[in-house]
Amino acid sequence: MYFIRLPSRRMTVLASSLLCLSACVSYDLPQGMQRAAQDTAGFSADKLSLATTDAQRQQRAALTQQLLSARVGQKQAVDLLLVNSPAFQSLLAQHWALASATAQSGRISNPTVALERIVTGSETELNGLLTFGLLDLLTLPQRADIARLKLAQAQIRLSAEVVDQVTLVRQAWVRAVSARAALHYAQQVAEAAQASDELAARMQAAGNFNALTRSKHRMFHLQSQMQLAAAQQQTLTRTEELVRLLGLDTTQAAQLQLPDRLPDIPDQALDVQAAATQAAQQRLDIRMAKAELETAARAQGLTGITSRLDVELTVIGGTVSSSGSRTRRSGAEISVKLPLFDAGDMQRAQMNAQTLAAANRLQATAVEAASSLRETHSAYLTAFGMARQFKEELLPLRQRIADENLLRYNAMQIGVFDLLADAAEQSATVSAAMEAQQQFWLSEAALQSTLTGRPLSIHLTAAKSDSNSSGAAAH
Repeated sequence: MYFIRLPSRRMTVLASSLLCLSACVSYDLPQGMQRAAQDTAGFSADKLSLATTDAQRQQRAALTQQLLSARVGQKQAVDLLLVNSPAFQSLLAQHWALASATAQSGRISNPTVALERIVTGSETELNGLLTFGLLDLLTLPQRADIARLKLAQAQIRLSAEVVDQVTLVRQAWVRAVSARAALHYAQQVAEAAQASDELAARMQAAGNFNALTRSKHRMFHLQSQMQLAAAQQQTLTRTEELVRLLGLDTTQAAQLQLPDRLPDIPDQALDVQAAATQAAQQRLDIRMAKAELETAARAQGLTGITSRLDVELTVIGGTVSSSGSRTRRSGAEISVKLPLFDAGDMQRAQMNAQTLAAANRLQATAVEAASSLRETHSAYLTAFGMARQFKEELLPLRQRIADENLLRYNAMQIGVFDLLADAAEQSATVSAAMEAQQQFWLSEAALQSTLTGRPLSIHLTAAKSDSNSSGAAAH
């Protein structure tokens, strides 16, 4: 063993320096939540936080009750997700755990302290040994930089997941409210069909309707009842989807009040050209790919060193007692692992491959981002145009046709079959208009998510034509 003499004061300074270096990378939860809130300002407002104490959980429960005491709009639904959903709180807690583990990877390992007592004849030797990885210490700045880059990745990933969850809630709210509107209309149709059926029964009893005419009214009534049952089930399904996303228990779900209809379509579509240019650089998935590439490049350089060399340093201090005299001793031991069986070439190849994959992934992400933005924007504009056309042209035109047919029926120019067929066509047009309105708000949520977070496509549903409806009603 070869000893290097180190004064005890230098040993103390060295140990203190190691303790300071070990705390160079850390993660602060409130600051992390604040950064994520800034990245997702249009989605999470200032309500992004993890409840870690009973007082915070009670505060969130009170805010949940306050939100449920009134009708829950889309913004209030997002607020309920942020303050109430246990699944969302679990997501934040998992991020905390991941970020803490990432910060830990940027710290130096704890040193090992050993005490030894050696007796040789009348001589007694007492030594204290402090052992730590010298290579870990020398490469600590590089490992700390890599840990900080990984923390930035985790931060971006959290922001992207927040955008995803908020978008899911926004779209679930749209579907739930749209289902309620469809149910309300189905109830109106069923009530009208029931009244028509009852009138037809009295007309047949008075001898004014034959069996065929009576059967047509009865068929229309039964079909409207089946459509009402389907609308009721659809409303329940869509509402429960929203309830699960918001994390509402049975009591809270019973308190949930949703609007009866979706908001009106805006007069003008969103102008996203400027936002699209900014999204090319600021979108979260692109930022994530850039951070992965930088992390891989830094890790590749570090692996080039650690795959070839591993050094440990042991600082030794002690005393030797013999015949009543005591001598102080100090020194150091350096141990080096010899790369005889593993030259580290596979580790270096692995890191080279990871860096290459990250570079290509960044390029692929940029291509996908541009394509998905064009697709989502086009779907948004298409949905906007369809919804506006239903509102401004098709629905008024269908109402005018219904009014004219009613006048012709009262003048005995058309029969009851024509009137029933027209009612079926009008019902199909209204249902298609509701579907177009729903598709617009779904595409609007998808567009907002695509501009900020990750690709989210929306598939438009083509409205059924009146010709199909009239054909079905006439047979």
